[in-house]
Amino acid sequence: MYEITVIPGDGIGREVMEAAINILDGLDVDFNFTYADAGDDCLEKTGVALPDETLDLVKASDACLFGAAGESAADVIVKLRQSLKLFANLRPVKSYPGTKALFDDLDIMIVRENTEGLYIANMEEETEDGAIAKRIITREAEERIIRYAFEYAKANGKTKVAGIHKANVLKKSDGLFKKILYEVAEEYKDDIITEDFYVDATSMYLITKGSEFEVIVTTNLFGDILSDEGAGLVGGLGFIPSANIGENNGLFEPVHGSAPDIAGKGIANPIAMILSAKMMLDYLGEKEAANKLENAVLKVLSEGKDVTPDLGGSSSTMEMSEAIKNAL
Repeated sequence: MYEITVIPGDGIGREVMEAAINILDGLDVDFNFTYADAGDDCLEKTGVALPDETLDLVKASDACLFGAAGESAADVIVKLRQSLKLFANLRPVKSYPGTKALFDDLDIMIVRENTEGLYIANMEEETEDGAIAKRIITREAEERIIRYAFEYAKANGKTKVAGIHKANVLKKSDGLFKKILYEVAEEYKDDIITEDFYVDATSMYLITKGSEFEVIVTTNLFGDILSDEGAGLVGGLGFIPSANIGENNGLFEPVHGSAPDIAGKGIANPIAMILSAKMMLDYLGEKEAANKLENAVLKVLSEGKDVTPDLGGSSSTMEMSEAIKNAL
C-alpha cells in the first residue's frame, strides 16, 4: 500500500483534488490517503502557510498530491521543493483531442531545474537605487538536472534533448550551463542528439516548429516561462500537470493556480490534476495503471460529452471525474 499525503490547498485545488482522488479510487492500486493543510486558508487559521506537521507528513510518505495555493504559494510550494530537495520539475506539454490546442502533434517534456536560479528568495535585496536579485547557478545542480533530462529521454525512448539558455548575454551563468550540457551529452551521444537554443528563440520555435522538440532542459525561470507558453499551445493551464522529483520524494501538482474567480462553482477543469496523479503513478512504478488512467482521459476528451464548460461542455468537475472513472 502506498502512503500518499494529499494537500488540497486553496480555491479550485480542493475541487480538482476530489476529482483526482475519485479516479485513483477506481484503479487496482492500494493507496492510503492522509490529508494535510497548507495555503492561504491554513495561514489564516494557524498563522503558518506550511505547518511543520504537513512537511513531516510529506517527508514520510511515498508521494504527495498537491492541489493549489493562492497568495501564499511561494511560502508553500517553493518551500516544499527546497525542503524536500525536489530538484527536477517535469512539465509535459502534450496535445490532447477535444481541446483548444493550437497544434495536435506536440509531446514535449520540459525538465526544469527547481532549486536555484532567480527563484531563491533570500538572494533578493532592496537597495537605495532599487533592488537586486542574484541568479545562482552551480555546477552540482545544473549537472544533476541535465543528467536527469538525458536519463529521462533514454528511459522514455526519446532521441533528442535541447538545452535552453541565454549564454550569449549571461556568459558566466548560462555559459556554465551550456558547457555542462555538452559535457554530459558526450556520455549519451550514441543514443541521443543534443541541441541548444537561446531562450528567446525557443519561445518562437515552440510556435513555429514545436513538434521537433522532445525533451527540453533548462534553468528555473526559463522553465517556468516556457511551460506556460507551452500550455497556451495545448489548450491552457488546465492541461499541464507537473512532477517535482528528488532523491527521496515526489510531489505532483497541476501548474494552474487556485483560480479564485471560479472556486466553489464546481466547474474547474480537473485534467491537469488528474494527469498529475498519472505522473505520480509513473513515479511509483505503476505503469499499467498510469496508462489506463491516461487512456480513460483520452476517451472522455475525444467523445467531448462529459466535459467542463471551458471545453464546450456542461458537466461539473465531479461529473467529468465520474466519466473518466467509468472509462477506466
